Amino acid sequence: MQPIERTRQSEKDLLKDLSRESPEKGQPKFDLVLASFQRLLRRGAITNLGKMLGRMHPADIAKVIAHLSAPKDKRTVYELVRGETARGQVLSELDADSIQQVLADMAASDVAVLLKDLPTDDSAYILGLLPEEQAKEILTLLKSEDSTEIADLLRYPKDTAGGIMTTEFFSLPEDTTAQEAIRRLQQATDAEMVFYIYVTDKEERLVGVLSLRQLLTVPPATPLKNIMTADVMSVMVDMDQEEVARQVARYNLLAIPVVEKDNTLVGIITVDDVVDVIREEATEDMLKMAGAIEGDVLLKTSSLDAARRRLPWLFTNLIGSLVSGAVLWFFRYTIQEVVAIVSFIPVIAAMGGNVGLQSSTLIIRGLATGGIELADFWKVFFREVRIGLLLGLACGVLLTATGWLWHGRPFLGMVVGASLMIAFLVSTSMATIMPVVLKRIGVDPAVAAGPFVTTANDITGITIYLALATTLIEHLK
Repeated sequence: MQPIERTRQSEKDLLKDLSRESPEKGQPKFDLVLASFQRLLRRGAITNLGKMLGRMHPADIAKVIAHLSAPKDKRTVYELVRGETARGQVLSELDADSIQQVLADMAASDVAVLLKDLPTDDSAYILGLLPEEQAKEILTLLKSEDSTEIADLLRYPKDTAGGIMTTEFFSLPEDTTAQEAIRRLQQATDAEMVFYIYVTDKEERLVGVLSLRQLLTVPPATPLKNIMTADVMSVMVDMDQEEVARQVARYNLLAIPVVEKDNTLVGIITVDDVVDVIREEATEDMLKMAGAIEGDVLLKTSSLDAARRRLPWLFTNLIGSLVSGAVLWFFRYTIQEVVAIVSFIPVIAAMGGNVGLQSSTLIIRGLATGGIELADFWKVFFREVRIGLLLGLACGVLLTATGWLWHGRPFLGMVVGASLMIAFLVSTSMATIMPVVLKRIGVDPAVAAGPFVTTANDITGITIYLALATTLIEHLK
């Protein structure tokens, strides 16, 4: 048997082995796919890798590449994707680090070929991740029209409406007839997704919008200005992307136009980009609460860098614990007089901190999604206080009975129960006020959660408990 035939036979056997494998119960399908890719890469089964890639969606290929550890393996898999159009689609689905790694040694002319069929917003995003000199060189190789549009997008900060919009939209002058609009719509191959038809005046200012249904239900000679909706929901180019996402979600839009200060229409933001923004912002907020970054989730940051980022949060907890220890030392004589008090210190600290964390998480999420506005402060505050009172009452009654039965001291149980109720009220109040105050002064409320809220509530809970026990010490002996 010839060497080439032996190689082909071994690759066929390997493919059969992989096809016979089935995921274990509860094992996600992606884990099996990723394991298959890693095994094929180790064995150098390039042909089989290409066959697997040919049957996969670009988004699934991008997910596999993102989870491969070695940059060399990422480039190998990416280069096996067949067709420039398919490789461009995969590139647009990759995360920032993977984009930089697969394009690291690629010639500028090859990158330009990959970008030529991508929407301008995707091309601008990819070029924004590359070194400035390399990005400029790639821009010079693109069609002049495309390079001008991409360069315009790169002028805007990446987290703004201008940074995420696409300039490939469909608009028509207000004097255009319905018949002419339909004809031009049929010829519009460059527009990314035509959800709406935007109507402009002679100065390219946005004056109205209409749906495709409206266009098809009027006489052919009807001008667009007679059927358009003049009250157009739009966003400014410098609006934060998170606020853009709120606007789209609030008004149930498939796309939203982006305008300059003089109301000149410069782009649109489609719902698929809004979904990405919502996911990014939610992930960012959750990671901020833990003092981490997205690279930690994907195991892309070094251990030293991850530890450096998390240390301030743990340091806050450490300081809080030392303060709690100082409070215990301050009330040491009370503890010596009634040692049974010690039994409930962990309960008071843990319960107060957890209730506060629940409240702060709900408030922060509401502020982030727009469900809670600053004008709702007192309404939200009193609601959380009522919830804290009800929770404190329920847990306080239980602890009162527990203290009575455990230590045979009814008054101790009452002190514990009353302390927990007060601690819950203080905890929910602090957890509600802190995020709102930070939001009002322009600080991201996500930093108020986690160690900050729980540590502060631990300290106040222990202080309330021991202070009340000290005040009523004569009844506890």
